Amino acid sequence: MVSLVSSGIRVSVETFYQQEYSNPLNKEYVFAYKIVLHNNNPFPVKLISRHWNIHDADAVHTEVEGSGVVGVQPIIGPDKSYQYVSGCDLQSEIGKMSGAYVFEDIQQKKYFEVKIPVFLLVAPFKLN
Repeated sequence: MVSLVSSGIRVSVETFYQQEYSNPLNKEYVFAYKIVLHNNNPFPVKLISRHWNIHDADAVHTEVEGSGVVGVQPIIGPDKSYQYVSGCDLQSEIGKMSGAYVFEDIQQKKYFEVKIPVFLLVAPFKLN
């Protein structure tokens, strides 16, 4: 698990290779990741949007932007957490992701960016 605190939000990421959904013969490697967002700020925040940079070992780079996460824009109170699980398909057994969230300080009506740490996506058989 990797974690990073920026702008008072701790972002922790854990990854999982999804062998049952992957098809190496067709260069399809599926990964899941669990994100835990913990609000260390003294005010409630709302997750507005996300931006992902996805890098595949086969030199494929993809950027993904969108509103909220997994279809919601959660509000996270002070010293509270929110977690979700999502996924990513790669064309190789190794890749990495990073990015940023945009949050809103609900009290001040101000937006701020929270960095998502770089995390690796590695099929376990590549670790031998």
